[in-house]
Amino acid sequence: MAHRIKKGDLVQVMVGRAQQDRGRQGRVLAIDQAKGKVRVQGVRMQKRHLKPGARASARTGGIIEQEGYIDASNVMLVDPADSKPSRVRIEERDGQRVRVFVRSGEPVPDPQDG
Repeated sequence: MAHRIKKGDLVQVMVGRAQQDRGRQGRVLAIDQAKGKVRVQGVRMQKRHLKPGARASARTGGIIEQEGYIDASNVMLVDPADSKPSRVRIEERDGQRVRVFVRSGEPVPDPQDG
């Protein structure tokens, strides 16, 4: 499942731990292949309390909000043709493995890392 989703892909949350996350769309920020989880922009926000420290990110300390991981099976790639979620299959075209939307049959565009 995780090989069908790449960092930078636009996905929609189908099922979420928090009810307000369902239906939300966002870019994939990170992928944990070993656990089969993804981190989606603006979904499952968690607060971390940091003490002031020597590191640049924790120099002043305070409360930092960041996205948490959700299971990769709970998200679907969004087909840019109609902005609706679609399943993805792997096909071989011109001797290369290509991700293809089941809904439209179009290849998945290259992800935008962001």
